[in-house]
Amino acid sequence: MLRGRMMDFPLTLTHLLDRATRYFPRSEVVTRLPDKSLRRATLGDVSARCGRLANALQRLGVGPGDRVATLCWNHQQHLECYLAVPAMGAVVHTLNLRLHPSEIAYIARHAGDKVLVCDRTLLPLWENVRAEAPGIEKVLVVPDAGPAPEGFLDYEALLAAESPHHAWPGLDEDSAAMVCYTSGTTGNPKGVVYSHRSTTLHAMALCMRDCVGVSEEDTVLPVVPMFHASAWGMPYAAVLAGAKLVFPGPHLDPTSLLDLMAGERATLAAGVPTIWLGILNLLDENPKRWDLTSVRSMVIGGSAAPPSLIDGFRRRHGLEVTHAWGMTETNPLGTLARVKRSAGDLGDAQRLEARASQGYAVPFVEVRHMAVAGDGAPVRLPWDGASMGELEVRGPWVASAYLGDEGSDKFTPDEWFRTGDVVTIDAEGYVRITDRAKDVVKSGGEWISSVALENALMAHPAVLEAAVFAGKHPKWDERPLAAVVFKPGQTATPDELRAWLEPRFAKFWLPDAYLTVEQIPRTSTGKFLKTRLRELYGEHLLKNP
Repeated sequence: MLRGRMMDFPLTLTHLLDRATRYFPRSEVVTRLPDKSLRRATLGDVSARCGRLANALQRLGVGPGDRVATLCWNHQQHLECYLAVPAMGAVVHTLNLRLHPSEIAYIARHAGDKVLVCDRTLLPLWENVRAEAPGIEKVLVVPDAGPAPEGFLDYEALLAAESPHHAWPGLDEDSAAMVCYTSGTTGNPKGVVYSHRSTTLHAMALCMRDCVGVSEEDTVLPVVPMFHASAWGMPYAAVLAGAKLVFPGPHLDPTSLLDLMAGERATLAAGVPTIWLGILNLLDENPKRWDLTSVRSMVIGGSAAPPSLIDGFRRRHGLEVTHAWGMTETNPLGTLARVKRSAGDLGDAQRLEARASQGYAVPFVEVRHMAVAGDGAPVRLPWDGASMGELEVRGPWVASAYLGDEGSDKFTPDEWFRTGDVVTIDAEGYVRITDRAKDVVKSGGEWISSVALENALMAHPAVLEAAVFAGKHPKWDERPLAAVVFKPGQTATPDELRAWLEPRFAKFWLPDAYLTVEQIPRTSTGKFLKTRLRELYGEHLLKNP
């Protein structure tokens, strides 16, 4: 057999660091600090500081394969950890600061973290964790609000004492670069280990024009936390392309984000639907306050975005939303909602339907959806836009196992990952999530899509947010209930909400009750926490027949 005669060049994050140093040293890295002032640096500065950080960590005893944890907001120093730790052969582990301290401690122990980099403003959180995470030997404090307190190592002082030059080792592209943990609502979080190869390929895919299209001309604002699935890979893609990076720090309220987007002339931003819902409402109230003409796309993922959100940005403010789907286990991008050129003759409603779907698979990711036959055997479903089954994926940046080999039931014998999302796939390959497998409402043996009902409710002019979940029922086993948050100063009766839904759905799909709540509980990554809604209101129908 004739083999290709190409160089065996490793796909490692060291190349991203070298490339930024050589070709884009003047590209800006901007961080909003806790006091709302801006810190400005360049990729050249970041590269030199990465050398200093690697030398400091090495002096502290960090070696190949050792885990360096971060407990940080989105900022320049976090980016330095993203790059320097993997490039020196160690593994960066992003801790989710929104979890309960006991969960953070469990994750730190499970990952085997040795060193922690922590924002000074987050030290109170760390103090509630440290007793349960004895494996962490050293804590480097990012002085985001004053110098490190006594007993801690000051990140900036450590870097100042080191040389910017570091002899980066040659690395195996399949070696670990980063560990991220799932944000599941049942059981313990599970660790997903990203390799240098998977992360580099993912960054390259994000730079493709028909994907997110990150380029040197962009100003990228990752609103999605850097502790969540590597901020969807956006920092790595920006460094690879030499783009300007803008980090919001701890300021994630709509006003702060809009000020930053307008002030830094952001072209590309990425965040979860709850962030963009707040921004859309503020823009509706103040349509001329911010100049957002620089923004070419806002990537929305993490959970399904309602079509009313996508359409509202486009029609009322001329802003384009790119709907994406992915998971921690997919590093994370899996599908992206682009309207194909072949769909050019579609009407506005059909084009919105395509943009509001989860899209079709990005290059090198493959998808299928499966059901279980009467004999218990898995059955591959047709791409007909109607058949509902569990989405399964595979590809070069999809996990093949969890850290510690937990959760083996999530991986099929023929090496696909079972996502837990219930979907349809149409003939064009567009994936549409109808529910999470654990959230689907099964009434009298029939599936009811909570996502479809939520999207319709959030299109009501008085509704800010809505979550549909399963309530216990004496006859039908489960019936849908809707928890609704109204916009300030607005309201609607249950009869009005029911009338709004009636033309759109079969009668048995309509919620049996509409519960007005002040806030819908969320997971640490901003998704609706329906397990909590079931705990609070799941027996509403039994108590109020």
